[in-house]
Amino acid sequence: MTIMYHEGNRQLQDEFDSRRLADRLEEKLTRTSFTPDDRAFIESLPYFFLATADAEGRPDCSFKGGTPGFVRVTGPSELAFPDYDGNGMFKSLGNIAVNAGAGLLFIAMHGKPRRLRVNGTATVSRDDPLVASTVGAQLIVRVAVRAIFPNCPRYVPAMELVEPSIYAPRPGAEPPEPAWKGFADFAELVPPRQQTCKG
Repeated sequence: MTIMYHEGNRQLQDEFDSRRLADRLEEKLTRTSFTPDDRAFIESLPYFFLATADAEGRPDCSFKGGTPGFVRVTGPSELAFPDYDGNGMFKSLGNIAVNAGAGLLFIAMHGKPRRLRVNGTATVSRDDPLVASTVGAQLIVRVAVRAIFPNCPRYVPAMELVEPSIYAPRPGAEPPEPAWKGFADFAELVPPRQQTCKG
C-alpha cells in the first residue's frame, strides 16, 4: 500500500503514463525515518515552509524562520520546532488544532539547491519540555513523520543569503518589535509578549 498517493494522484499518473515512475520514486526515495544527512540539512536551515489545512480542508501555507537549528530532529521519525511571537492569528497552529495533518518543505536556495518534503501528524504544546530550553519559544510543534521525500531541486533558483533576520530569537538578545505593532490600527490591541527562555 502506498503512503504517498491517493486516487487523485493515480488518475493523473495514469493520464500521463507516470504511475510506474511514481511507484519507483516512492520505492527508492521515500522513507519514514530521517537519515543523518536529512538531519544535518534540516538543522542547517534558517527557514522552511509549513502547509496546514482547517477542518474543512481549506489550505494555508506559512513561512517559518529562525536561526539554524531552530528545527530539531528529535527522534528517528519526529521533528520539533518552536512557535515564536507573531501576529496572533495562529493560522497554522489553529489549523493543526482541528486537523493534525501537516506538510513541511525544507528548501535551500543558497549554495547547492536542495529540497526535502516531510509529511506527518502535528501536535502543539505549551507544556513540551523544549519550551523551557528553546530561546523565544511560546509553544512547541512536534511532527510525527508519515513520509520523507527528497524532491528534485531543478527549478530552485540560485540565490544568496545576505543576512539573518534581526527578529529571529537568539540567546542573549531581545528581538525588536516589528514596526506594524506600533501602527495606529493595531497598537492598542497587541498583547504583551509571552515570557520565554532567553538562553
